[in-house]
Amino acid sequence: MSNSLTQHFKLFKPYGFISQFVINGKQKRNKRLLGELYNFPEGTMAIGRLDETSEGLLLLTTEGQTSSFITSNKIEKEYYVQVDGLITPEAIETLQKGVAITVNSKSYITKPGKAFILKTAPDFPERGKKIRDARHGPTTWISITITEGKFRQVRKMTSAVGFPTLRLVRVRIGTIMLGDLKMGSVEWLETIQ
Repeated sequence: MSNSLTQHFKLFKPYGFISQFVINGKQKRNKRLLGELYNFPEGTMAIGRLDETSEGLLLLTTEGQTSSFITSNKIEKEYYVQVDGLITPEAIETLQKGVAITVNSKSYITKPGKAFILKTAPDFPERGKKIRDARHGPTTWISITITEGKFRQVRKMTSAVGFPTLRLVRVRIGTIMLGDLKMGSVEWLETIQ
């Protein structure tokens, strides 16, 4: 039985889950799906995606127009990114101005965005799969805010400036924050704006 009321949710997507409820194709056989985390109403869809190795804020809705608006280039998405090495001011400046990446086998310059080094490392729960430890060298946590969402864009951006992504956690979509939501938890939202 389907529910005709529009419903919205925010989820702290853990590492190792794909942003889908059903799997198309046998290559995805052992993948973990969003439906394992919560009994969402029929017709619920993820708004945008976080790839399997990314974590953080994922919005879900039962209404398609909301999904189209949130994934448009009008809404900021902010990510906290742990990169390999001690990132330089020059690399941060390049991330802010736009970076040459490859999208669908073609060169693409990302739109200008916001980027800065976080003064302290965020207090996220341990990830399901260990990243690495200090003996492998230093890392830096940065914030990157973009309005577009090309496939694996943030990872491609940090790699293009010489500091590959080790961990990526989306913390904000528009005005909606991840906040103190626990990993794997779901919260009902009255509205998504």
